[in-house]
Amino acid sequence: MAKLSIELNRYFFEEERGEKVTLSEILTLAGERIFGFLLLILSLPSALPIPAPGYSIPFGILMFLLAIQLIGGAKTPWLPEKMMKGSMNVETARKFVKMGLPWLKRIEAITKPRLTYICTSLAGRIVIGSAIALMAISMMIPIPGTNTAPAMGIFVTAFGLQEDDGFITLGGLTICLLAGILSTSIIIAAIWGGSSIIDLIKDYLKN
Repeated sequence: MAKLSIELNRYFFEEERGEKVTLSEILTLAGERIFGFLLLILSLPSALPIPAPGYSIPFGILMFLLAIQLIGGAKTPWLPEKMMKGSMNVETARKFVKMGLPWLKRIEAITKPRLTYICTSLAGRIVIGSAIALMAISMMIPIPGTNTAPAMGIFVTAFGLQEDDGFITLGGLTICLLAGILSTSIIIAAIWGGSSIIDLIKDYLKN
């Protein structure tokens, strides 16, 4: 099967598309790597350093559902038909894909099947699913700063899952851990006051 970057480039830039693209249409690219592929596609808009208003919450819900199924040991994902028929403007999708392709190619250059038990064993998928579920919940919280880092963690973890690369997956889980700490500090600061980790870092850099 061709690399994901090649498949996405062909689908969005080399073939004619209508005004809208649905999730079910994009899944035709996935093949047997559907769990990782879905998580990659859904986390991409929020993982990029550009505004993605309106996508973090619905995509976070979808990724949470996928994470629960990973924890449950599902081999193939299930999503409600209404969600599968959910659409995005093609030009918007192309913008996200164009921004994400360079990062995809960089990760693809270093991925290969290794430490595969992390991605394929039930215990490994439970850990991966739990981390993704927590990150997806963070993405659904409407507080600035709780979206991008968790989405990046999901993105890297999902890439490792898709390629059966346990090393990359461990890197993604590490990002998820750091993103969880960051999001927790932001939420605590927003609710009870005080400084978040970001505020402390800013103050340190100023001084």
